[in-house]
Amino acid sequence: MDDPANKIAPGSQITMHFSLALPDGTEAASTFGDEPTTFIMGEGTISEGLELCLYGLVAGDNQTLTLEPEQAFGPRDETKTHPMPRSNFEPDMELEEGLVIGFTTPDGHELAGIVQEIQEQEVIIDFNHPLAGSEVVFKVEILTVDAPQIKLDS
Repeated sequence: MDDPANKIAPGSQITMHFSLALPDGTEAASTFGDEPTTFIMGEGTISEGLELCLYGLVAGDNQTLTLEPEQAFGPRDETKTHPMPRSNFEPDMELEEGLVIGFTTPDGHELAGIVQEIQEQEVIIDFNHPLAGSEVVFKVEILTVDAPQIKLDS
């Protein structure tokens, strides 16, 4: 019988390989063939929908799931597409459709935006996750699972 302490649960520290791909096989991200990723469940390192796929898995498990947009990065949200004055960009910056640009929000967080369209006076930036609105094939290989650490209030 499996030891429940070794199963992925909220607060577990996990080391794993993963890949995210479109159903046609176009890979968006992968750690296979590179360094694995380590994170703590529930800290927001990966999306909530992807985390849900991991609960109950143990070290040595491999899983491949095709997730609907709502289960992965959500549907596309047109309210996250914003026109920005072209003057907001450095004059020597080579803007092209599909270019990913890092922006800093007023509260200091980093946010990636994708150049969707370049007009004479404006640049349309899409702040949706690049995989929003897409089915995603999520493949994982769980390498290690460390039991959640109990935090005591002082």
